[in-house]
Amino acid sequence: MAQTAEEFQARCEQAQVHTVEIAAPDTQGHLRGKRVPVGRFFGTTLKTGVNIADAMFVFDMQNDLPDNPYINMDSGYLDCTLVPDPSTGRLLTHRPGYALVFADALDHHGQPHPLAPRTLLAAQVARCEEAGLAPVVATELEFYLCTPDLEPIQSHIQYSSLTDGTDVEACLAEMRSALAGAGLEVESSNAEYGPGQFEINIGHADAMTCADNTVLFKSIVKQVASTYGLLATFMPKPWAEQSGSGQHIHTSMSADGANAFADSNGSPNDLMAKWVAGLLAHAEAMTLLGAPTLNGPKRIRPYTFAPTHIHWGLDNRSVLCRCICEANSAANRVEFRSAGADANPYLMIAAILAAGFDGVQRNLELGPMSEGDMYSNPGECVALPATLEDAVARFSGSALADMLGEMFAISYAGIAQHEIALAAENSSDPDDVNDWERERFAEHS
Repeated sequence: MAQTAEEFQARCEQAQVHTVEIAAPDTQGHLRGKRVPVGRFFGTTLKTGVNIADAMFVFDMQNDLPDNPYINMDSGYLDCTLVPDPSTGRLLTHRPGYALVFADALDHHGQPHPLAPRTLLAAQVARCEEAGLAPVVATELEFYLCTPDLEPIQSHIQYSSLTDGTDVEACLAEMRSALAGAGLEVESSNAEYGPGQFEINIGHADAMTCADNTVLFKSIVKQVASTYGLLATFMPKPWAEQSGSGQHIHTSMSADGANAFADSNGSPNDLMAKWVAGLLAHAEAMTLLGAPTLNGPKRIRPYTFAPTHIHWGLDNRSVLCRCICEANSAANRVEFRSAGADANPYLMIAAILAAGFDGVQRNLELGPMSEGDMYSNPGECVALPATLEDAVARFSGSALADMLGEMFAISYAGIAQHEIALAAENSSDPDDVNDWERERFAEHS
């Protein structure tokens, strides 16, 4: 059962909460909102919401305001209203006295704001649920821990070592504790395949809760790192010569309370096959959502553990869609591996649900499975966009853009065009990562 307002209030009283943060993700996946005294929150704000400028839905990574046909000085940068959802309320145990609640954004007509990431995701969840399918989603994110001057805290790689890096463990342990305190199911953590790169795994949930958990995960990891004098960055490719940081998104569909992919024994069942076929059909257009800046596509290179082409396979980390198909397993799922760690999880999950459900609706046929090293031998598989310009071109006017909404598609592509113009002035090598990129993206990704 969902948490009621009364239950959230009781939890806040027991924890001696004095401030409630009303949070909503902006287009970059950054949490924005207002801090409200706890008494006012439960006495007034829970019913009225709070106002905030809808400029948050057209910000770039640095809070600049690119030209936008919908939200601009002529429109007045109108207020939208953040309406708290008490069922999402969390206690922030790493910051005693604070709680957080997620909010939906309403436009000045009182309708769901068409550019709000939660609005886009809710629409795609509803499409699936109308067909009797409830999306179940999990995310895996990698991040680097750096010094304040953007140097990784280690100079060597020791993947998943339990001997190396114990000096960092106090920080990671506090991250795990803070995440658990905020209601996230912490599964494990490990050192990743980059110097100073780590991963903390959290459990699966329904699509909206998963997206909420993911942005809160990033926020908490950054907050805890800062208390140790460190910077946690989810920048997808901070250094050209080191591993990038990805956001792997796992999806399955629940029907009548059970995993509808469960009988995918050694190969996708009919529903999973159509789902994966939809993901592959829209993968080119999805690249912009997963790599929305100049830096993001620089992960899409051979032998980076990021896919370079559109294909699917079983337990193969060189493919785009990795299908877990074990005998009668409730854990069967599809892992979509192309997004960078900086990608907005609401938008990526919305795009995956739109694409996958389109495959189900249109009964798309899944092509042959890929096996072996798909970097050295991609065959006739289509290459994913490897530059931001190409990603914008394949998204604009696409069927996926139509499914996500014309207003959003035009606005989002406009923000990317702004990034392209800045990159032309500051970065010329498509494979290099220079100081300008790190200064622009590392702190805020």
